[in-house]
Amino acid sequence: MKFLRIIFCAIPCLFWLGGAVARAEQSIARLWNEQNLNAIRGDSPHPPVHARNLFHLSIAMYDAWAAYDPVASGYVYREKHTAADVASARREAISYAAYRILLERYSLSRTAGATLIALSARMASLGYDRNNLSLDPSEPAGVGNAVAARVSSHFLEDGVRQAQGYLDVPANRGGYAPINPPLVTASSGAIVVDVNRWQPLAIDNALDQNGFPIGPVQIFLGSQCLNVWSFALTRSEPGKPWIDPGPPPRLGGNEDARFRAEVVDIIRRGSQMSPDDGVFLDISPGKYGNNTLGANDGVGHAINPATGLPYPANRVKRADFVRVLAEFWADGPHSETPPGHWNVIANAVSDRAKSSGRMGGTGPVLDALEWDVKLYFALNAALHDAACAAWSLKRHYDGGRPIQFIRYMGQLGQSTRTNDASYHPLGLPLIPGLIEQVNLFTAQRGGRHAGLAPGSIAVLGWPGQPLDITNQYSGVRWVAAADWIPYQKKTFVTPAFPGYISGHSTFSRAGAELLAEFTGSPFFPDGLGTYTVPAHTGLTFEKGPTEPVTLQWGTYFDAADQAGISRLWGGIHVSADDLNGRRVGAECGRRAWELARQLFEGSKQIPLPGGSPAVPRRVSSVQQSSTEDEASGPQADRGPTPHPNAGDPLPTPTRPARRATRRRSLGKVSADRFSAHGFHQPTSGRPPLRMFSHLRVTV
Repeated sequence: MKFLRIIFCAIPCLFWLGGAVARAEQSIARLWNEQNLNAIRGDSPHPPVHARNLFHLSIAMYDAWAAYDPVASGYVYREKHTAADVASARREAISYAAYRILLERYSLSRTAGATLIALSARMASLGYDRNNLSLDPSEPAGVGNAVAARVSSHFLEDGVRQAQGYLDVPANRGGYAPINPPLVTASSGAIVVDVNRWQPLAIDNALDQNGFPIGPVQIFLGSQCLNVWSFALTRSEPGKPWIDPGPPPRLGGNEDARFRAEVVDIIRRGSQMSPDDGVFLDISPGKYGNNTLGANDGVGHAINPATGLPYPANRVKRADFVRVLAEFWADGPHSETPPGHWNVIANAVSDRAKSSGRMGGTGPVLDALEWDVKLYFALNAALHDAACAAWSLKRHYDGGRPIQFIRYMGQLGQSTRTNDASYHPLGLPLIPGLIEQVNLFTAQRGGRHAGLAPGSIAVLGWPGQPLDITNQYSGVRWVAAADWIPYQKKTFVTPAFPGYISGHSTFSRAGAELLAEFTGSPFFPDGLGTYTVPAHTGLTFEKGPTEPVTLQWGTYFDAADQAGISRLWGGIHVSADDLNGRRVGAECGRRAWELARQLFEGSKQIPLPGGSPAVPRRVSSVQQSSTEDEASGPQADRGPTPHPNAGDPLPTPTRPARRATRRRSLGKVSADRFSAHGFHQPTSGRPPLRMFSHLRVTV
């Protein structure tokens, strides 16, 4: 049984640890949130796009609910309506709004056929006619359709370039082009123009995290997201980061010593992947977690506030723990990506926190629907802003990844013995037992560095996946530094976007801040969240863990910090990416909560990005036409400017001609008719693209 397949069907039960009784019935908002999560699981991973879709679904559901509330302010749709049976009207309006938004966003996904069938089946199970396109506000269906049309129309040109298939503008019009040539993972070393800048990977038989073929050369996924509208963030100048913690450390430049130390830290973590090393850790919340923001200085929590007792010890093998961490938080096969992961966690928390049902821990008890629509709105606003903030920094600073750092420094030589022929000031430091120079003696058969080239630099690390991942684990051994790889699948290796800052850290801290504010406590219900990974079958990269591992978190912040640090154990981020991601994520969560509360209280009409909310209108397919290589209209003028240190961009990889495909039927409603009611298909006016098909490129 695949580990990460278990997580996301099992995680809603994580917090059944006794005590409060979970709610007996799911709200209509919860049902549609689950539909969105299922749609993400089958699609190509694209964290900022999926965060946007979750947020826009949440806007649609909240606005449909608020349309029948005398106090709460809608966000995009602000009209008020009455109904004889408000509960029934809300259920129907929310369903139509959710169905229309999800139909629009996933009609061109990788698994559109299955997703559209599931969406239609959901409407049928609820007793609603999916072909009802009424905009009559006297009918709940009309309100729901109008809400969805308003959300669709308003955010069509929000900077993500939905109508252009989520493609960036060409490099010669301000789009992204990497400064470094691709790093071929099957070859040694790294040829770079600037090692501090992101280097795309060329991976044989590359697959994304859901197993869809991509490549062979990575393209910066979400490079255009520098310009996407946020919810609660502000900036003084378009095209700049929303929140700027400053540049990352750079080899031979700013914070050079920190850069080198963080590279060594990643190598050291990679050397601790053997479950046979005899090292154990206590990962109980009593010993692990409770960090200050942006640090790993915690020593755990003295007591569980729910029980008043200390947390029991939880002793596990270090290598089992860190391998589980790397895979659990990686959001791998069939996952919801990090934004969806925090929706899953929120749903699990809601099932337990409903015993109080008080937003912020005070005030009146909310019914299940009000709790859910407000939680989803605030949470997904925070996660969307986290995507905006993180991807703006990824684009602005274009930070590199550990694989290129370690390979590049290792191929240069060592920086410790200045009189040695292998010396290079930018090489790796020699550290006995971790980073060593191969010599004629150690390179001999049976030697410490057997099989490695004399004079080269070797590191102790994970050597890659074993041939039989079901029955074998690789442990650690001496490998050439120029061949180093992270603890990842060989068909994936590292995500297809720059490292600084970590999206996982930013998303997770934003989600943790929001959950703490919304529930009124930083602690999980009953003071403890857990998940147990079974022995031997729990990992997907190789066999393991050798014994069952129960992950535990006292607070949402503990879980978020663990998500961030897991990326270091996985070898795809350095500490600066993680710690600054946590700081930025915290700001995103706090700002989103403050602004969302004002909406809930009806105390403020929030100005929308892009101007006043649009009204449902007829839109011809011609108006939304676009081509892959040409951006039309004002959006093209808002393309980002190149990084000031970008240098001469490399030629943009060419893309193969797309297959002509027939326009998909949306229920029994043609795509043209759907567009005419204010909803938008990407790339209408020409054969539709499959979402994210631009990742399949040739060079």
